[in-house]
Amino acid sequence: MQDYLISQFGLENKVAVITGASRGLGQAMAIAMGEAGAKVVAVGSKAENVAATIELLKAKNVECLALGCNQANGDEIKAVIEATIEKFGRIDVLVNNAGTIKRAPAHEFTDEDWNEVIDVNLNGVFKFCREAGKHMLKQGSGKIVNIASLLSFSGGITVPAYAASKGGVAQITKALANEWASSNIQVNAIAPGYFETDNTYNLRQDAERFKSISDRIPAGAWGKPEDLAGPAVFLSSEASNYMNGHVMLVDGGWMAR
Repeated sequence: MQDYLISQFGLENKVAVITGASRGLGQAMAIAMGEAGAKVVAVGSKAENVAATIELLKAKNVECLALGCNQANGDEIKAVIEATIEKFGRIDVLVNNAGTIKRAPAHEFTDEDWNEVIDVNLNGVFKFCREAGKHMLKQGSGKIVNIASLLSFSGGITVPAYAASKGGVAQITKALANEWASSNIQVNAIAPGYFETDNTYNLRQDAERFKSISDRIPAGAWGKPEDLAGPAVFLSSEASNYMNGHVMLVDGGWMAR
C-alpha cells in the first residue's frame, strides 16, 4: 500500500511544461516537477532567461529543455507545444504560471496596460491550454494546472486588469474541466496568497501595507516559492485524478479569515 501511494504522487516518465519558469514560483515548481521524476520544459520570455533553472535541473540529473515564448503571441505558444512534442514525444503536464501585473488607480489605468495584462494573464493561458489540450486529447490523458490568485475571489486595490485576468483564469479552469474531464484530462488551478516574489516587491517595500497584509495571514508569514511545490506536484500527479475544475487556495489561511 505504501509503494502504491508513493507512486501516485510521482511523475516518472511524465513530460511537464512550466511557463514563467525563470525565477520565483515558476522556478520552484519546475524544480519540484523534476524532483518528482518528470522531464521538464522550462519556458521563459526568452530561452536564456531560464538558464538558472536549467542549471538547477541538470544538477539534479533532470532531463530538461529551455524554450522562449512571448505569452501574448499565439504562434509562439503553439511553437512551444510543438517543440515539446518534437523533443519528448508527448506532453503530460502544463503549468500555466507566466503572468504580469500593472498597478494604477482604475481611473488612470491605460488601455495599453490593460491589454498587456489581459493578453499575458488570460489570453495566453487559454492559448496554452488549447494547444496542449489538443495533444492531451489525442493521447487520452493530461494535467493542466493554472496559476490563479486570491484576486480570483476578491478585487484587490489598483490592479483592475490583474483582478479581471485572474478571475478569468478561474473560470477558464472550470470551463475546460467541464469539457475535458471525461477525456481523462484534469484541469485545476492553484490560487496563491501573498508570496515573496517580484510581483509583490512594491507591496513589501510599503511598511504600512506589508504590516496590514501580514497581520491578516493566520499563518503569520508570507508564502515562499517552495510552498507551491507540493500542491503543484499533487495536481500534476495521479493522486489528483478525480479532481476537476478545483481552485486550490495556498494562502496561509487568508481566505478563511
